[in-house]
Amino acid sequence: MKTVLLCEPNISEGRDLQVVEQVVDRVRRVEEVKILDYSSDADHHRSVLTYLGEPDAVLEATKGMAAKALELIDMTKHQGAHPRIGAVDVVPFVPVRNVETEEAIEVARQFGKFVSGLGVPVYYYEEAATRPERQRLPAIRKGQYEALEEKLKDPAWVPDEGPATFNAKSGAMVTGVRFPLIAFNVNLRTTDLSIANRIAKAVRHINGGYRYVRAIGLSLEEEGMVQVSMNLVNYAKTPIPRVLETVRSESARYGVNVAGAELVGPVPLGALEEVLKHYLQVHDFSLDQIIETAILD
Repeated sequence: MKTVLLCEPNISEGRDLQVVEQVVDRVRRVEEVKILDYSSDADHHRSVLTYLGEPDAVLEATKGMAAKALELIDMTKHQGAHPRIGAVDVVPFVPVRNVETEEAIEVARQFGKFVSGLGVPVYYYEEAATRPERQRLPAIRKGQYEALEEKLKDPAWVPDEGPATFNAKSGAMVTGVRFPLIAFNVNLRTTDLSIANRIAKAVRHINGGYRYVRAIGLSLEEEGMVQVSMNLVNYAKTPIPRVLETVRSESARYGVNVAGAELVGPVPLGALEEVLKHYLQVHDFSLDQIIETAILD
């Protein structure tokens, strides 16, 4: 049976769509790779690509993507709402079918060595982490690009690959292997960023919220709203409806309505199972009932 590895790079460009298209085009050149989605956010100043294929083909496409992004993106001019540490900010590899974690880690390591050869400091995270304190992305990205020059002087933050010197144009990169992550954002009808921050604090694990939720408050200036921007790092253990209803409840405390929610990029079908069960109250629902599931199998 075919092996499938998914890659979901986040690059620090969300406004110049010509640049984004040039980066995406490097993935398109690898015919064995299928692009599932790519989207850009001007407020976040960030684009997320999602593509999959055989591991070797995905590695080839990701090398091309990174080389072009590093060529075109200048972090000295970058300002955006979303946390970031470099031009090619984070590149997770996700095993999908018949790919062992160890094989995916080897792909991430080969990719990390390639990027380090371009003069960019590289850190490994999640399953590929070399130290416990580097497992979580927020820990590596703490202080963001602006603090990176000083961070690299700290022996505790010598990169896993590449030079321990500050690359002003490109910053640093994080890559590794993880469980399928869901980027889930909830927009609120207010311009008060403190409300979004308080709600983010209520739902995220580090402040006593859900174990598998990371969250921050962001300002969406163009829309005149704020956002609770979240990563659900294990949708099976913390499902989407539970998080959404908590955000809705917390918003009501401040007299604020939820304007809408968004899923960034493709999501696993399994993540939507709980959505159906919760909102349709079909508690015995199974993914086996979906016709397309049978066709794909």
